[in-house]
Amino acid sequence: MATESRLELGKRGEQAAVTYLETQGMKVIDRNWRCRYGEIDVIAEEGPILVVVEVKTRSGRSHGTALESVSPAKLAKLRMLAGQWLSAQSRTFDAIRVDVIALECFAGDFALRHVRGAI
Repeated sequence: MATESRLELGKRGEQAAVTYLETQGMKVIDRNWRCRYGEIDVIAEEGPILVVVEVKTRSGRSHGTALESVSPAKLAKLRMLAGQWLSAQSRTFDAIRVDVIALECFAGDFALRHVRGAI
């Protein structure tokens, strides 16, 4: 069996994150949204809250954990990107939250950690 490429692992991890969010009652409203300033992996809503989700998938810990790879600067950028996304929308939300879903793949299965309000 061929090893999974980094891109394939990332796509599989992102789908696992979306499936998880939906089982938690969130509605995914956008994926891989891009503008000239960057990208948001997943945009969801949880009731009146807009949830911007950074998904990090790792196949090992040689470069640290998936969660450790999300810096404070990245979280601040996601908050700015959320504002960019909102400016193009006709609806509003009561609050914005930035979450991180960190997935680590061991023997083909994911260990998932969801950090709500990562900022």
